Amino acid sequence: MTTIAFIGSGHIGGTVARLAVAAGYDVVLSNSRGPETLRDLVGELGPKARAATAAEAAAAGDLVVVSIPLKAYREVPVEPLAGKTVLDTNNYYPERDGRFPELDDDSTTSSELLQRHLPESRVVKVFNNIFFRHLATLARPAGAADRSALAIAGDDEAAKEEVAAFLDAIGYDVVDAGALAEGRRFQPGTPVYGDPYAGDAANFWESPGVPASAETIRSGLAAG
Repeated sequence: MTTIAFIGSGHIGGTVARLAVAAGYDVVLSNSRGPETLRDLVGELGPKARAATAAEAAAAGDLVVVSIPLKAYREVPVEPLAGKTVLDTNNYYPERDGRFPELDDDSTTSSELLQRHLPESRVVKVFNNIFFRHLATLARPAGAADRSALAIAGDDEAAKEEVAAFLDAIGYDVVDAGALAEGRRFQPGTPVYGDPYAGDAANFWESPGVPASAETIRSGLAAG
């Protein structure tokens, strides 16, 4: 069974970990504060979960989820992730991350920055456009009429296939947005960021969550 490792175990990382354990995966969790601070989450997840340092998690994972503030992306361990598929959940929020001129002028994207930092890894952008509470509640079995879809972007087709298989296992269909640079089409400020999973709510975080089909996500990406 594939092991899913997490560099960052907050709202998104912790939610993906819960979905992964429910689907039968082993998970290795890490954060910037040390393994001992993850005791409660590991206890909640049970025997299929353990805590580690970021470097240990990177080494242990078959798939590795990076879910930390963008401003800290240079702290992601490089060597243990060589040759691995890395799922990048990051978004650029200047009020939190400070200013990145190359993101402000749209000459690159946040996931491309991570890919440059991890030259021997295969980065796939995913999970960044859905509120963590919606991610937790909208998962459905394969074939369900109300199954939601998530957008992905990446430069490596095999890596995207790995990620698509994982998403299917934890309850989501996939819409491939294309190359990693196309991740800009579902970053903050685009039609696919948050709103498709919120229905008519004025603010997506106030909605209990509404299923968003692959066609809905595909149309939103085209508009973005």
